[in-house]
Amino acid sequence: MKKLSQLVNSIVLWLLLLFGTLSLFPALPALAQITDAPHPAKLAAEPQVTVANPPDPALPDADPETLFPHFHNTRFWLSGQANFIFQTHPPFHAPYTGPNSLSPKYEKATSRLLTLYTGVRLDNSTEVIIDIEEAGGTALSTGLGLAGNTDLDIVRNPLLSKAPYLGRGIIHKVFGLSKDRVENQRSFLSLFDELPRRRLELRFGKFSLADFFDVNSIGSDTHFQFNNWTIDNNGAWDYAADTRGYTVGITADFEDRNWGFRFAEALMPRVANGIDLVWRPWQVHSENFEYELRHGVIPKKSGAIRLLAYTNYANMGIYREAIANFEAGLTPVPEITNHPWRITRKYGFGINLEQNLSRYLTAFGRFGWNNGKTESFAYTEVDQTFSGGLGARGTWWHRKQDRAGIAFVSNAICKDHQTYLADGGLGFLLGDGHLNYGRENIVESYYTVHVWRGIYLAPGVQHITNPGYNRDRGPVLVPTFRAHLEF
Repeated sequence: MKKLSQLVNSIVLWLLLLFGTLSLFPALPALAQITDAPHPAKLAAEPQVTVANPPDPALPDADPETLFPHFHNTRFWLSGQANFIFQTHPPFHAPYTGPNSLSPKYEKATSRLLTLYTGVRLDNSTEVIIDIEEAGGTALSTGLGLAGNTDLDIVRNPLLSKAPYLGRGIIHKVFGLSKDRVENQRSFLSLFDELPRRRLELRFGKFSLADFFDVNSIGSDTHFQFNNWTIDNNGAWDYAADTRGYTVGITADFEDRNWGFRFAEALMPRVANGIDLVWRPWQVHSENFEYELRHGVIPKKSGAIRLLAYTNYANMGIYREAIANFEAGLTPVPEITNHPWRITRKYGFGINLEQNLSRYLTAFGRFGWNNGKTESFAYTEVDQTFSGGLGARGTWWHRKQDRAGIAFVSNAICKDHQTYLADGGLGFLLGDGHLNYGRENIVESYYTVHVWRGIYLAPGVQHITNPGYNRDRGPVLVPTFRAHLEF
């Protein structure tokens, strides 16, 4: 598996070099002045055009201070980050524990995620992004026992190599469809200073779908914001990814003044939560669609509404079939992986709302649903979710680099999924051996304090009711402490 992963990364790097070389040739004259697009979350927070009665915008977050200065007004990007998350939980009530349970005994764990961000703008319409990561440390109960896991940075497979790996390798091409421009804030995903107001963007390579879909400015970043999987992302969106959260594919993104529409075609893993992708996109593949309207639901207050849909085709089991095999005595417990290779479909929908309440306070909410009869395969074991929260900017109390937030999420699974776990079946994350079903409800809060230059510390806490959807276990209190370095 290690050699295969290295081969995959090598192939992606060679493709990037090939496409990058081709991109050095002169672009069409009509494209000579094209520039790149900002991260979708930025678009919701910043007004892009001047209107007669503009809405009251949210005060944008101050750029994080860094330990070392960045390149400015150049075609290069070089930065880095280090994120360390310490978590623990005291003993909690649990009359029984299964192979995939959160341990009821006292635990502590520290994860780390180190990233080197690099990029180069090849011309006025093309850029190459290459990020190298190293992830390690440990997770509470090796990441098992919770649908809404408490740490999005964890390595879910402790057997993976701890060596650095290719996180992102992206060729980004932008086609301008209007002459007027808007300002763009440079970031590790976008190196341009300005871009056409109306444009089509194409991205190809290795990336995380969560880089470009289901993003909001309050609940999408483990470096400065929340840590829980189902608060930072839509838990019912079983987005195509390997164990580390990355896939290989292509995205197309059309952006206009107040709206955008994006599409992605991506590879799926070979097995649930596996590190190896299936390189047969005509059989195993994922489609993702998102429409974004940059308009608040409160008059004269900025905001955004994002509608998400996806469909996955992969070697996924059907919970009802696994239960039927168990009841017929063919397996000692339901086994969702006990089937020949075959392609089944999983699909779902999501809503992502972001609303500015004042210059310093922003609210967000998500709702997600999928056809839970098909095996949870790539992200987490959630068939329905809704969440909401608030994020506050430190400028409110005269500390512009600080942030604070509180959020709530409620996760659920369908009846077939419930019966599968109750009969002793195991998912890739859950399996207490039995189940007294209840919705998994989680509350998380944090405060990120800027210490000095690029050093940030963030105490926080999560309270989990019915961990793993089990009323017989918990509740669980998980204190958290994060140390973040921005280079």
